[in-house]
Amino acid sequence: MRRINGTALIIAALVATVGALAFPVWSYADRSGTGQDNLNASTVATQWGPLSATDRDFLVKVRLAGLWELPAGQQAIERAPSKAIKEAGDHLVVGHTDLDKRSRDVAAKLGVELPNQPTEQQQGWLREMSAATGQEYEYKFANLLRAAHGKVFSLVAQVRHTTRNTLIRQLASDANITVLDHITMLEATGMVDFDAIANDAAGLTTASPTGPPPPNGNLPPAPAPAEPTGNEQKFTSRPSTGPGAPTAINTDRP
Repeated sequence: MRRINGTALIIAALVATVGALAFPVWSYADRSGTGQDNLNASTVATQWGPLSATDRDFLVKVRLAGLWELPAGQQAIERAPSKAIKEAGDHLVVGHTDLDKRSRDVAAKLGVELPNQPTEQQQGWLREMSAATGQEYEYKFANLLRAAHGKVFSLVAQVRHTTRNTLIRQLASDANITVLDHITMLEATGMVDFDAIANDAAGLTTASPTGPPPPNGNLPPAPAPAEPTGNEQKFTSRPSTGPGAPTAINTDRP
């Protein structure tokens, strides 16, 4: 009887050991609930590459942006007293007419359903601007649209970085050009409240700031320039900023 009990204990110990060794492998293979698992579950195959939930959300947001920012731009052309606001409105109308056409074409090819009305929040912004007049109108126009463009700018960058779908990648490149153009024009009005933007962004993060310490009044040592070595004549491209660079962002892609 003692021999049988001893054998049973040894077998039980071996089973427990094998189970303990196998559990991490099983857990890793399952990966249920992880980001990778969610990505795989939400992705569908297309002839232009995998289409993820983030890709589809991006398509919807591009469409929604045009549904409220285009009429906002048209309203600014008709109502704004200053030339800078009118010019910003013109860029919004032209840019979103073009970008909306591209997004609808991509959505049709990928089989993604798009909305036909702005969100309740976006409709609220339009009503808020419509109720304002004069300088208050221009302030609301510049800041509501600048904040909206700034937030979508980060989504464009994320999608452009992570998408595996060639149609979505090209649309993200187009959107990046258009959104940056609109941000530039809105800031050129001189009415963007950068303090409000910074405080709003700070309220959405809990991360500690990083980077060099604050200036203490003394000039830091000058950093060495980052320059190529060898013969500079072999480099053929030119910087996109500085003398000779375009003064406006070109959105006229065929």
